[in-house]
Amino acid sequence: MISSMLERVEHFATENPDYPVYHYLEQLYSYGDLKADSDSLAAHIDSLDLPANSPVLVFGGQEYQMLAIFVALTKAGHPYIPVDSHSALDRIEAILEIAEPSLVFAVADFPLETSLPVLGLSEVEAIFEKKSTYQLMHPVSGDDTYYIIFTSGTTGKPKGVQISHDNLLSFTNWMIRDKEFALPERPQMLAQPSYSFDLSVMYWAPTLALGGTLFALPKELTLDFKTLFAAIQTLPFKIWTSTPSFVDMALLSREFDEEHLPDLTHFYFDGEELTVKTAQKLRERFPKAVIVNAYGPTEATVALSAVAITDEMLVNYKRLPIGYTKPDSPTFILDEDGQVVPNGQQGEIVVSGPAVSKGYLNNPERTEAAFFQFDGLQAYHTGDLGVMTDEGLLLYGGRMDFQIKYNGYRIELEEVAQHLNKSTYIEAAVAVPRYNADHKVQNLLAYVVPKAGIMEQFDRELELTKVIKQELKERMMDYMMPSKFIYRDSLPLTANGKIDIKGLIAEVNAQ
Repeated sequence: MISSMLERVEHFATENPDYPVYHYLEQLYSYGDLKADSDSLAAHIDSLDLPANSPVLVFGGQEYQMLAIFVALTKAGHPYIPVDSHSALDRIEAILEIAEPSLVFAVADFPLETSLPVLGLSEVEAIFEKKSTYQLMHPVSGDDTYYIIFTSGTTGKPKGVQISHDNLLSFTNWMIRDKEFALPERPQMLAQPSYSFDLSVMYWAPTLALGGTLFALPKELTLDFKTLFAAIQTLPFKIWTSTPSFVDMALLSREFDEEHLPDLTHFYFDGEELTVKTAQKLRERFPKAVIVNAYGPTEATVALSAVAITDEMLVNYKRLPIGYTKPDSPTFILDEDGQVVPNGQQGEIVVSGPAVSKGYLNNPERTEAAFFQFDGLQAYHTGDLGVMTDEGLLLYGGRMDFQIKYNGYRIELEEVAQHLNKSTYIEAAVAVPRYNADHKVQNLLAYVVPKAGIMEQFDRELELTKVIKQELKERMMDYMMPSKFIYRDSLPLTANGKIDIKGLIAEVNAQ
């Protein structure tokens, strides 16, 4: 049981200062480097006399300096806001407006004019060179906000989820001790998800807590699977953390398997649904690996449940379980009246306990709508449908806001996608509604990536659509079958590596 993230970094920096903490583009940085650099930077931050506990924006990619800045800000008592260098300008502007940070660290060139003080990469590295000592006097602790992750808002404005030191400890202590994750000592973790995506916490928090090494994978190396696989082969990591969509891209390479990557022993997934299809492919390629399906919203600190997928689950479940819930985080299934439903019945997943955020930064209205007290504990409406089994396994039923009413039927878009992805002709697919002028669903469309070589077997796309429909009609109700199939080489991903369903919905309805 750890009681302070900083104490863990200090412990390993003292015990084994030369042990590598970060690998970035052939450069290695040690725990001793991380302590010295963050000490120097924390001393400089103190000298700026920023307002106490004021948030600081940190702009960049997967560079080592990002991690050192995060640790320095934690030492100096400031929450940090990680913003990815590939973010859209309007998103950065919105974050600046909402968060009102007191300072910007720009590890990558900051693309906006701002009246705020901005410290660039060269200035940060010059501060590292000062080798200042630092005494911890006012670090982030307890209920203090540790970091703020901005998620997409339904109104178009991002929401800043405030995660406290206590929230982070609840998640980290669970992950490093939970038998489902089966984390080894000194974990060697791939660091691929952007720091602006809370899935990144699943790799850096346990790694720092257990004195392991992070192997950064910059976004530029993930843009196509050939470059991605070439990079992966050079990194001696043992644990893979990503969205399922990202591993689907890696699986496009026939060499993404145990034979070519014998050290890869663990896969951790969160951020979107892990399908049976993807898990089966992974099991075939890495038969001895641990495959963990985790679930949880950013508002509950990364994940609230996890389960190691078994061969029996791959056979017995159409949708994989999303895990056993954290012992310290009572999780309930509520009906529309806010009453707890019996096991086996579907309702909204509601999580409570010490990992639940205090709310959205400077957004009391949205905070009040999503967060509440349940049996004396901070609780959050996930907006996800779920079922709790008698065995304590949580089953996912899809997003409440991805449910549509079509021809009188209530249809779950993710369920349609599940059926489509079982076709022997389809590599990946999603279902998207088109609305009429009255905002009612006019028809259902499918965006489809055919399997390699499939398109060449048909003279026209219409012929392929016909055989797919014929194949799926045995397992899909007629009213769920998309009326139009749109074929693509790939599906668009969000900056966080999830399939951009909302973007596709916007595309379809702009036509």
